[in-house]
Parts: sequence; C-alpha cells; structure tokens
Amino acid sequence: MKFTKEQLGNAVWILVIVLIVFTPVGFHAKVFVGKLFARSAEVIETDKQNTLSNYDWRLTDLEGNRANFDANRGEVVLVNLWATWCPPCVAELPSLDKLYKDYGDKVNFVFVTNEEGGEVKQFLDKKGYDLPVYFGASQVPEEFFSKSIPATYVINKSGKIVVDEKGAANWNSGRIRKLLDQLLIE
Repeated sequence: MKFTKEQLGNAVWILVIVLIVFTPVGFHAKVFVGKLFARSAEVIETDKQNTLSNYDWRLTDLEGNRANFDANRGEVVLVNLWATWCPPCVAELPSLDKLYKDYGDKVNFVFVTNEEGGEVKQFLDKKGYDLPVYFGASQVPEEFFSKSIPATYVINKSGKIVVDEKGAANWNSGRIRKLLDQLLIE
C-alpha cells in the first residue's frame, strides 16, 4: 500500500494533535504558548472597582498552619487562585515568582489552590518557587469567586480590587510594578 503526500501530511497532523491533547508534551506546549502570549494585567477603572466586602476567609498554609485572610486588611494584597495541572497557571508562575521575590516584603501575596499539599509542595520544589501557598478552609469571598483559573486580584489598602485578571498574564511587567509602587505609598 502506497501513501500519498496528502495522507502522510494528515497522519502527521493527527499525530501532533494526539501528542498535544493526550500527553505531557501537550501540557508543556500549552504552558509555552501561555508564556508567549501573556500580556500585562489591566488595572480596573476607578469608578468600576469593587470593594472587598468580606475578609473572613480561613486558610491553611503548606505546613498546616491556620491563617485568616482578615490579617491582610489595610494592606496591599495580591491573591492568585491557581493549580499545578492548569497550563495558564503554570505559564504565569515565573512572572509571579519574580514579582514575589522583589515585592514579597512589601505586598502580601496569597496563592490559593485546592489541590493536595504534597503534590503542591513537590511542584514548588521542582520549579524552585518559594511562594506563600494556602488552601481554602472556608468559602472564598464572593469577589474572588471565579469559574476559571488562574484568577488574580490586586487589592489596595482600602479594600478596593484594582486588578481582576482571569487567564495567564505577565505579572512582572513595568505596569504592574508601577501600580504596586503607587498602591504602597497611598
């Protein structure tokens, strides 16, 4: 049986699609594309910013210590809802890690996932990230509810949500750094 060039071309495309959809190669390809097309997050216009109405959100860190999001009241906070199995989440983590390394002592970072602790710890260790990761121990505040991840929010000192970004973004951009600097001096 002899194959035509068209049949061979179709077979190659089918193989590529199968690799992307059903193998780890596809996960890494999606992460690469996510990094490639990540844009800087947008700041919400002042008159359209919502105020966080409920800071009562119980959390647990990787070591099992309990925390309450209420401790962040009056501070500049970046909240990121993510998962290790989510290609856009993984794509934006390097930029969040760089931002955390530079602003972690000034801005409160809260990375929240609903995965198993061991799996998350293994992922963070493999990637070399030292991010403050938490697990929700109570219902997420209504303003942070999202049907998709990653979902990232920047909250100013008065509780206004100034960034509400869904999908992968470049968090280590000049725009975000300038925003954080402005929020810190308010």
